[in-house]
Parts: sequence; C-alpha cells; structure tokens
Amino acid sequence: MIIINSYEAYKAFEGKLLGVSDWHKIDQKQINSFADATLDHQWIHVDEEKAVSEGPFKSTIAHGYLTLSLIPYLWKQIADVQNVKMEINYGIENLKFGQAVLVNSEVQLQAKVKSVTNLRGVIKVIIEATLFIKDAAKPAYVGDVIFLYHFK
Repeated sequence: MIIINSYEAYKAFEGKLLGVSDWHKIDQKQINSFADATLDHQWIHVDEEKAVSEGPFKSTIAHGYLTLSLIPYLWKQIADVQNVKMEINYGIENLKFGQAVLVNSEVQLQAKVKSVTNLRGVIKVIIEATLFIKDAAKPAYVGDVIFLYHFK
C-alpha cells in the first residue's frame, strides 16, 4: 500500500501505476443486496434459473454500478491518503464497460495516477481505474475517477 500525505507526495506519482487491490469475489448474495439497495431487480442479476436458461451469459451478472461501487473499498487497499481534512468523490469520466462480471467472479482494481493539479489549495487527482476480472481477456471497465482532497 502506498501512503500519500501531501500534494507533493501525490504529484510524485503522476503518470505512474500506484498499484492493485486484492481480488474480491462478487457472489449472488452481494448482487441481491445491491439489487435491494438500488431497487434494480432486473432478472439478469437476480433470477438465477432464468439467467442460466435464457440469459446471454448463462449466469447472473453483477450490476455495472455494483462494480463501480467497489472503487472506494478496493481503492483503500491501494493507497492510504493521510493528512486530509476532506476527501470528495468528484466524478468519473470516460468510463467504458468492457464486459459483464459473472456471479462468483473475482475482480481487482488497478490504479494509475493520470494527473495531480493544485486548484488554489484543493488538490484534484485523476486516477485511471481499471477493474480486471480474474482469468478474463478484457477488463470489466476502465474510467477516470476524480478525487478532490483538502490536505491539512
């Protein structure tokens, strides 16, 4: 894990790979819980029998937004940003979903620092986030996650 505690420390990683998270298994229980939380009970996610018999993936799949919601959890395994008064998830740009994440797949986040900008004391960091699926040719997604930091 990388420890970052200032603008200068972040800036030193600009253009570099920060690291990767541990593998995280997405099981049907997590998919069902996410469906309940978001009120998105589309059968391709929650109806295991129908997904196997009629679905294009022959399995239930994780919601795309479920895979995105893992970013904070997986990110904290890669970098520990310390000495901050506040951290804000500012947005995601240029996001492309590459392929579906089948139930019981394991995923891993890779983070690369694209840019670090000091906006009069607020630090804007753009991280290229890639979610890999174990034993899959293409990632689940690639996108630029934007954080704003107020260092002490």
